[in-house]
Amino acid sequence: MSALEDTVQDTVDVPMPPGEINGPSAWYGPDMAARQGEWIRPFSEAELEELDAAMRGVKARGLQIVDIDHQAFPLPTLGPALDGIRREVLHGRGFALLRGIPVARYSIEESAIIYFGLGTHLGVAIPQNMKGHVLGHVKDVGRDAYDTKSRLYQTRARQMFHTDTCDMVGLLCLHPAKTGGQSAIVSADTLYNEIRRRRPDLLPLLFQPFSTDWRGDAPEGEGHYALPILSWHAGLLNCRYVRRYISSARRFEDVPELGERETEALDLFDELSDDPAIHLKMEFQAGDIQLLHNQQVMHDRTAFEDWDEPERKRHLLRLWLNCSDGRPLPESYRPRYFTLEIGSPQRGGYRLPQGQALNAPLHVD
Repeated sequence: MSALEDTVQDTVDVPMPPGEINGPSAWYGPDMAARQGEWIRPFSEAELEELDAAMRGVKARGLQIVDIDHQAFPLPTLGPALDGIRREVLHGRGFALLRGIPVARYSIEESAIIYFGLGTHLGVAIPQNMKGHVLGHVKDVGRDAYDTKSRLYQTRARQMFHTDTCDMVGLLCLHPAKTGGQSAIVSADTLYNEIRRRRPDLLPLLFQPFSTDWRGDAPEGEGHYALPILSWHAGLLNCRYVRRYISSARRFEDVPELGERETEALDLFDELSDDPAIHLKMEFQAGDIQLLHNQQVMHDRTAFEDWDEPERKRHLLRLWLNCSDGRPLPESYRPRYFTLEIGSPQRGGYRLPQGQALNAPLHVD
């Protein structure tokens, strides 16, 4: 064992990778930017016609969006292609961008049906808040990013690199911002490798649990939970990180302030994530669908200036999906993920209050 490996392994009592992580998931942004043809996948005209026909079939039957499944949204040609895309997202590179949904020709209901129906061929949609929303709206509604009852997607502030609570997160762009609002993503495997090379003494701290704020969507009687930022399980590295929520958890009396070394580790994690030599930025076009593996890719959104006209304001639809071929998660994830059963609609997301049904609102609540 090398001196570096001694430094890493001797200071931690939880499983960690035995060495650097290699393979398609350990990528660098500039390299990916030069290889867009590998991860930007345009829809063909035949596939768009298939999506349109499936949407019109749903409308003709009078189905609610939450009642759509893959059988109610048949995609005989595109469906098998989506299987391959899902495998690449979950077991390969960790992300993809599907391009060309003609959202300008559709109502928001029609775009939502197409998006949700396509999503049923990737996984099962889970609730993104306590209101049971399985279709989220990423849009500035004037909330304060520092309000502990706000979620960052409700603002126009930069989101910072973070993960959500599902297997796969998808975003459909209906309207891009006037300026800004770029998406940025970063590989957790690459971050691990970089910290291992640069500051192996800080790496074990990231495998320890950090108290994290529920931020207004807490189960009854709970205000925070503890989860490690990085975890090594079944030969795979998992990442779960929201720095703002870790910081705001300090508002609770039973949560101690972060120590100097912990802060140093988090600062380095943020610094490397923010490095243009490591992360990848992409501009959303109307009709783009971004798919990310939430356990291995963190995402960010730059601050933006919006249009004055309400109908032109930046607006994305979001899906949180659990997949039947998702990865196993460690026991340490249970406080936030509730169950660890692969593919379960109960894994991650939010636990709904008694009587609250799943729903797919077509407008921002």
